[in-house]
Amino acid sequence: MQEKKKRFSKVERAWILYDWANSIYATNIMAAIFPIYFAMAATETGDKIYGFAVSAANLIVALLSPLLGAIGDFRGMKKKLFAAFLLIGLGFTVTMAVFDSWQMMLVGLVISRIGFSGSCLFYDSFLTDVTTPERMDKVSAWGYAMGYIGGSTIPFVLSIAILLLMGQSVLSYKISILLVVVWWAVFSIPFLRNVEQVYCVDEPPRHLARAAFSNMAKTFRAILKDKRILCFIVAYFFYIDGVDTVISMATNYGTTLGLGTIGMILALLVTQIVAVPFSILFGNLAKKVGAIRMIAVAVSVYFVITILGFVMGFNIERAELAGGDVEAAIRTSTVLFWVLATLVGTVQGGIQALSRSYFGQIIPPERSNEYFGFLDIFGKFSCVIGPALYSLVYTLTNRPSFSILSVILLFLGGGIALVCGRKHFAAPQAAETVEG
Repeated sequence: MQEKKKRFSKVERAWILYDWANSIYATNIMAAIFPIYFAMAATETGDKIYGFAVSAANLIVALLSPLLGAIGDFRGMKKKLFAAFLLIGLGFTVTMAVFDSWQMMLVGLVISRIGFSGSCLFYDSFLTDVTTPERMDKVSAWGYAMGYIGGSTIPFVLSIAILLLMGQSVLSYKISILLVVVWWAVFSIPFLRNVEQVYCVDEPPRHLARAAFSNMAKTFRAILKDKRILCFIVAYFFYIDGVDTVISMATNYGTTLGLGTIGMILALLVTQIVAVPFSILFGNLAKKVGAIRMIAVAVSVYFVITILGFVMGFNIERAELAGGDVEAAIRTSTVLFWVLATLVGTVQGGIQALSRSYFGQIIPPERSNEYFGFLDIFGKFSCVIGPALYSLVYTLTNRPSFSILSVILLFLGGGIALVCGRKHFAAPQAAETVEG
């Protein structure tokens, strides 16, 4: 009986498989293929506003998240909203391959990211429906691990093969984008068939809107009273912004510096491979030393990553300004990019998985969607800051190295918040209801 309990249930497997399904969007669209394709197609103006477009998508989701979360907690609504955002993401990812103008590509990026982020909001909140609190770290970590190996690595390798065989032609990039749509759609089917909402709030449909706004206010008051949840959200606000900015801007940054396209893509493949065992390792270590300590370790590693990213860009810029050997500087920075890609792989999955599972353990399960909606608004508002800060510093200084260095402020803020809130993280769990 005990051995059987250790295995993943059918519902847990279906939930994990959505990480397998959607992670290709994070890799091909957010991190690797599309940013390079866009940088090739866009003007300098397009490159400079790319970060603002990413911020716009995050801002829209941030504004919608609390209301969507409140509505999603009502009986039967969470699955419907998940499916709606999934379709939006799939549909507008197609438009990014269809249109050739960089302006239309950005429109497709913004709306498809809204669909992707919205589906992930409901997906994350389903964690409380598919498993028990004591299994959340394990299930969440395996979700990210399977996302990296199946959702990212396999189709990512296929994309690299397509680019190489077709000589990095425009058509090869378009096919790589369409591959995202097919993979994402097909492997979402088990989730749509098997995962159902267990915890919910009953409310007559005619009272839905009024009750949603009422519950939003109730949940917000409860968050302010629960110091553990509040401190975690504040820390999350800062460090997840840095994580998402690194994901979104890495290849755009490398392309701006003149690094080789295929070299960067292969380095990011290393990120996916390294992330598989480390995501699982973080989940296992969290059981021994605690999720918060492992999150703090990941933030520290990201602090180092940001400094190395600055050195990588500054090395090239100094050679250009001094009339030195730029090619040698690019070679050195390419090696640094591989080092950074490996370091990111050791912590990226772990920090995301543990953030999701720790939050799931400290909130009332019947209002999981609403609480995750508030977590998402903090995450998405923070994600408005990072890419916009990157683009702003780049525009003001015309120095990409300074723009990437600015991201260190986000990890610093997250680290300080984790340290300041450690007494609350060690406190007993708060009440399981938002009443009061």
